[in-house]
Amino acid sequence: MALGTLPSRLLAEKTGELIAGTYAQEGGPGLVPLEASPTGWVAGRPLDTIRNASFGVRASATGIRYLLDEQEKGRVGVYDRGLQRLGDFSTRGADPCHAALSPDGGMLAVANYSSGSVAIWRIDRTTGRPIGEAQLTVHTGEGPNRARQAGPHAHWVGFAMGGKLLHAVDLGADAIFAHALDPQSGAIVSTSLAYRAPAGSGPRHLARHPRLPIVYLVSELANTVTILATHPDGSFAAKGALSTLPAEFSGPSTAAHIAVNKSGTRLYVSNRGHDSIAVFAIGADGGLTLLQHVGSGGRGPRLFLLIEERGEMLVANQRSGNVSRLSLGKDGRLGAAAYGTAIPGVVFLSA
Repeated sequence: MALGTLPSRLLAEKTGELIAGTYAQEGGPGLVPLEASPTGWVAGRPLDTIRNASFGVRASATGIRYLLDEQEKGRVGVYDRGLQRLGDFSTRGADPCHAALSPDGGMLAVANYSSGSVAIWRIDRTTGRPIGEAQLTVHTGEGPNRARQAGPHAHWVGFAMGGKLLHAVDLGADAIFAHALDPQSGAIVSTSLAYRAPAGSGPRHLARHPRLPIVYLVSELANTVTILATHPDGSFAAKGALSTLPAEFSGPSTAAHIAVNKSGTRLYVSNRGHDSIAVFAIGADGGLTLLQHVGSGGRGPRLFLLIEERGEMLVANQRSGNVSRLSLGKDGRLGAAAYGTAIPGVVFLSA
């Protein structure tokens, strides 16, 4: 199906419509539209012109999407509301895996995993197109896990301070970097160490509390979530850490996605290996208490999507190739998972 002929009902612009991204090398068919039905979520016809959408972000004002093509020579595809391709450009790095838009939509940042770099573009907020070349910074550092930390591996980016600062979580360097930005030009003014993670822990993603000066860091290799207090200069201080796994579990597992609900009362983490979602209660001071572990409904839960208005969580189980559905109670607890929709190589979900 040509991009220009896609019906608007497939675009995940309305309540009850989503998109799922897949890895072609794992049998993924491309970008798959998902539509809500009385019996669950139904997969539509894949868009095989977008083969490796491993992550993406959407501008709230224009609906323009920036979808990452996670390849050795990374690319960003730009798509309009109708998923018509407006263009694409190099990420100036290898295997881009995460992206973020600044609060005003005027800057786009991408984390290049394998090359350990971060690229930042100024964006024309009317057309959605990049203005000029990307600003690129390459991280430095390594960790004791030689198989995974022989060099830097940028894994997450997020803007702070109204777009004046970009945090970048680096799994290989065991660090969170803070890149100070010129909001007018998008240029990186300086880079500092915002947080030094424990050696070998492999920090992966951050989740910010919606009200408190607290962020939560999930570490892939250590299977932990760390509570970090934020400082005015953009640095962090650890207030404690908890395991994302049950105490009795001893098998191989790596933590993946992390998210906080809208009210800031619950935190969720996916465990690949244990194949579960860990649910934590968030206290008034931002502290965490483990509430439950629930099976993810498949193998290798990489990313999940909270859909609070529908009372559900959808989980992209990469290894088993399915998007499972878990009921989400008003108290934030999860119910047992249903297998859901089969999508080979699924790694990404988005509204």
